[in-house]
Amino acid sequence: MAKNIQSLERAAAMLRLLAGGERRLGLSDIASSLGLAKGTAHGILRTLQHEGFVEQDAASGRYQLGAELLRLGNSYLDVHELRARALVWTDDLARSSGESVHLGVLHQHGVLVVHHVFRPDDSRQVLEVGAMQPLHSTALGKVLSAYDPVAHSEVTEVERRSFTPRTVTDETEFESLLDLIRAQGWAADVEETWEGVAAVAAPIHDRRRMPVGAVAVTGAVERVCAGGELRPELVAAVRDCARAVSRDLGAGRF
Repeated sequence: MAKNIQSLERAAAMLRLLAGGERRLGLSDIASSLGLAKGTAHGILRTLQHEGFVEQDAASGRYQLGAELLRLGNSYLDVHELRARALVWTDDLARSSGESVHLGVLHQHGVLVVHHVFRPDDSRQVLEVGAMQPLHSTALGKVLSAYDPVAHSEVTEVERRSFTPRTVTDETEFESLLDLIRAQGWAADVEETWEGVAAVAAPIHDRRRMPVGAVAVTGAVERVCAGGELRPELVAAVRDCARAVSRDLGAGRF
């Protein structure tokens, strides 16, 4: 029988300790509770902190669970369940909008497309399930960056590439854009990632009101926009679809 790896056992015990009782614990409390030397406990904490599983409060020096655990917790919601819950609603959205519909989740510093409904015409289209989209320029990515703290951390810690002259890369301007997205409840991408393409997306939440994905309508600018603005009926339809999927996941009314 294979032996357990002691350092992993200690790290797991540390995470369980931080998950229960007080919100934040000091190094001495953690070390004594687990019967570890301070140096050993500090080394494990430092590794967990580097990986995002633990955060240290700058003022008190105490430790708490980190945002990366939120990401792992969200991934426990099976992507296949999310897709299954969204099937009918995304089909309806594609039919009513006349455009392509994408369902995306946060994955490896980007957005992974987990479901794609073709534009309901006879044009030749390429299935984009499994494709990755950037966080900072796409409608799906921006809405996840606005609502998911892990996505926000990832998108602000890396260089934001300019895909077109419309791509927002400045940090202050980008943060203001995320504030606007949170205030209005949806995100847009009008030729910020691909010339001639526009999209609108809204967040999907689970029963804990945590963001687990986003849904978007994508199409040619001349169809998705009117008079230089996104068509309001498309925005409303995308938001209605996101709310419907969220309700099916137990989020209640938004």
